[in-house]
Amino acid sequence: MLGLMVLFLAIFIGVSLALFGDKITGETLIIRATGALAITMLHVILIIGPLARLNKKFLPLLYNRRHLGVTMFLVAAIHSVFSILQFHSMGDTNVFVSLFTSNGDYFSLTGFPFQTLGFFALIILFLMAATSHDFWLNTLSPKIWKTLHMFVYLAYAMLLFHVMLGVIQLEKSPFMVILLGIGMIMIIYFHLKAGYRQAKMGKLREKIELAGFVQVCTPEEIDENRARLVEINGQSIAIFKYEGKLSAINNFCKHQNGPLSEGKFVDGCITCPWHGYQYLPDNGSSPPPFTEKVSTYHLKLIDNEIWVNPNPEPEGTHIDAILIS
Repeated sequence: MLGLMVLFLAIFIGVSLALFGDKITGETLIIRATGALAITMLHVILIIGPLARLNKKFLPLLYNRRHLGVTMFLVAAIHSVFSILQFHSMGDTNVFVSLFTSNGDYFSLTGFPFQTLGFFALIILFLMAATSHDFWLNTLSPKIWKTLHMFVYLAYAMLLFHVMLGVIQLEKSPFMVILLGIGMIMIIYFHLKAGYRQAKMGKLREKIELAGFVQVCTPEEIDENRARLVEINGQSIAIFKYEGKLSAINNFCKHQNGPLSEGKFVDGCITCPWHGYQYLPDNGSSPPPFTEKVSTYHLKLIDNEIWVNPNPEPEGTHIDAILIS
């Protein structure tokens, strides 16, 4: 994170100096660079949530998003301090009074005092950063904590208008407005896509629950070539993971009721740990010329969650394996 931040600032400052040279002051460069970095980081923060719902590979980012949020607030605070010093500290009026009174055009759409929007957005970001630790999650209760942190979308809306109005009033260039528009479209797109997928998965879960399936675990919770034992409605079921696939058979070996779930997948067969009796995973039958058979069970893999129907099929019934990918 810090490496990417330094790279962003280096590129932004380098391009700014190349374009404006001696025309830009050090204070203005700091204000623009930290402001651009903060709004970019906020876009990343808002996209991480739906990305993690769409693909679990992004979960590590979601778990550590609070660090990105706190750092983003600190960058925004630097931007705010330098802005106030640059524009409101040179007179004999209190800087905060000047912030709210220097531009009184509150009823104008394009002339609205955009700095006040940034001020209130910064307060929201401060409250979120200050309560990001688990202590506050436990103290405030998850419901209140979640409600507080949902105000990030209000802060985002304020900052959108803060930047856009600032560009309209001071820069006269549509470039930043276009970039913000692209960022806003990306956030809306990923949220809508994640919401649609979540609703679709919810309906699918309801459907398979009605069909008698029960959620048991994820593929990651089963070691390769080994099994996970589940007990449901009096059925002892061994769910095996092998060759990128999943199959479920009855847990008890036909020889002496050995626990097949404690065995391994060897030479294409589930092998009993007691006496080495073997069964094919997709139909529960012993390979020829042996004739032992055990029951098989239907599986489904929904959103990386394994579901099993505890109603057994007749012994030796073929059921296609579930592909983990």
